Amino acid sequence: MALPEQIVTVDAILFDLDGTLIDSTPGVISAWKTFAEEYKLGSHLPIVQKTHGRRLADTLRDETICNIQDTKILDSEILRFEDLVIQGSPVALEGAIEFLAQLDSHHDMRTRWTIVTSASRYYATQCIPKCEIPVPASGFVTADDVSEGKPKPAPYLEGAKKLGIDVTKCLVIEDAPSGVQAGNSAGAKTLAVCTSHKREDFENCSEEIKRPTYIIDDLTRVRVNWENSKIRLTIDTRRGPDSD
Repeated sequence: MALPEQIVTVDAILFDLDGTLIDSTPGVISAWKTFAEEYKLGSHLPIVQKTHGRRLADTLRDETICNIQDTKILDSEILRFEDLVIQGSPVALEGAIEFLAQLDSHHDMRTRWTIVTSASRYYATQCIPKCEIPVPASGFVTADDVSEGKPKPAPYLEGAKKLGIDVTKCLVIEDAPSGVQAGNSAGAKTLAVCTSHKREDFENCSEEIKRPTYIIDDLTRVRVNWENSKIRLTIDTRRGPDSD
């Protein structure tokens, strides 16, 4: 049985954005409701759950969803969808701003983290300041920067490369099984936060996805400090009284 509080030491941290650092759920649901009606997709809620964590371009191109193959139309629809999400007023998730403030409080730690999102650079540039999330000192990785999105490892490999750190010495923090799969496939340690999925979804991951290294309720369960030129995290993996 895993200890309720665990210590992990890494060289860098790679954060997902939506569902991990910010809550964009109302806007995402609204956007999919609009698109489901226009593209005659039926109920939008199963699509919200099925596509969470994937690049929007991959989802809108998917023949079983919107089947948009024309590049010009696809680019236009991505912007329209993301604008609808932004109009839903995304906010920082509990513990996110405090966690990032801890990382930015030390000169060396502030260059050892970045954001790796399945959204576009346009969306990330709008949402990060809107949610009062600090912009990573080394910049961030978006869907525009990789040829393959999550659950492929490319986004997190690119994130580690941006920081100049071996990905096997990184911790990926994710809320979606597809993101956990991307982090595991890249060779990083993975930490799942149960903000958009139940703990059981991560405990019972398929062989393809693989279980995350750690599972927590939310980012209030992590403390960080700088020790011997590495990031030392204290992770409280206990299930909270209000968790599913």
